[in-house]
Amino acid sequence: MSKINLSSIAHQLPRAWNSQIVGRAAGANVKVLRMDDAAYPDESHDFDEALLVLDGCMRLDLQGQVTEVNAGEVFIVPAGVPHAVAPGSHGTLVIIDR
Repeated sequence: MSKINLSSIAHQLPRAWNSQIVGRAAGANVKVLRMDDAAYPDESHDFDEALLVLDGCMRLDLQGQVTEVNAGEVFIVPAGVPHAVAPGSHGTLVIIDR
């Protein structure tokens, strides 16, 4: 067991929106990435995905409806729901998925 500094890992990543798996818990991947104000394209998954904003703000676009998810907040996107990230998102994002 070891302690993981998510902010430090995110800031050291060579590119924004390039997640890194930092561990696994209860069968789920725990990933971290850096957001950089750019948009991220629409995607959907066959599993639920938890998006936890560590710092900053993510502008989550769910079928044209943008919801701001701020530091300390988590949004759980249900399986099969298309989602994207709108421009203006910035900070550190933790993703918990399969």
